[in-house]
Amino acid sequence: MGREDQVEEREVLDSIFPDEITDISETEYRISIALDLPDDESEPPVMILTVRYPEEYPDKAPFLELSPPQNATPHPYLNIAEDKEQLLQGLESTIEENIGIAMIFTLVSTLKEAAEQLVADRKEAVAKAHEEEVLAAEREENKKFQGTPVNPETFTKWREAFLKEMEEERIREEEERAAEMKKARIKEPVKLTGRQLWERGLAALDQEEAEEDGVLADDVQKLKVSDS
Repeated sequence: MGREDQVEEREVLDSIFPDEITDISETEYRISIALDLPDDESEPPVMILTVRYPEEYPDKAPFLELSPPQNATPHPYLNIAEDKEQLLQGLESTIEENIGIAMIFTLVSTLKEAAEQLVADRKEAVAKAHEEEVLAAEREENKKFQGTPVNPETFTKWREAFLKEMEEERIREEEERAAEMKKARIKEPVKLTGRQLWERGLAALDQEEAEEDGVLADDVQKLKVSDS
């Protein structure tokens, strides 16, 4: 086993991936892996898996490298540059299980499925987070139509607030009523006392009139005496 197995595997891979495989050297090549993402509006991401055979392959694990195509459109749920370590580590158990036999096709299939599952999981997480946000908003909205649960503590707080509000309302109404009464009050004419009339000079006219009345009375009296 060794170089003959590598050549045989490479021929098989060429028939499976006629348009996706590109040779770099006799022992190194690249395979373009396009993901199948149902109901995905974005352009499906593509991964480039670089494979290099060590001399002892398949009795020894191949050297693998993962990268995005040049000028690739970023995908919202997969960043190959950041996710490659996780994806390559996910192949370790498959490599161990297939030591001694040609394994590249199995590794490509496993890698493709893992990347597709990673995208699906992230989409689901985003959808779930969005759903939680919607439900939280609905719960907040529903609180407007739900009463506060009644217990001794909440009732006491409500009663204190209610009594305070009623007292404030009573004081406000009294102040408004007093202001209205003050505004509408009509002053009645004040009847002055004789002293007040005198102090204000209003008694002079009454005195003169009284004196004139007295003179006339005396004259009348005198006239009556003379006639007699």
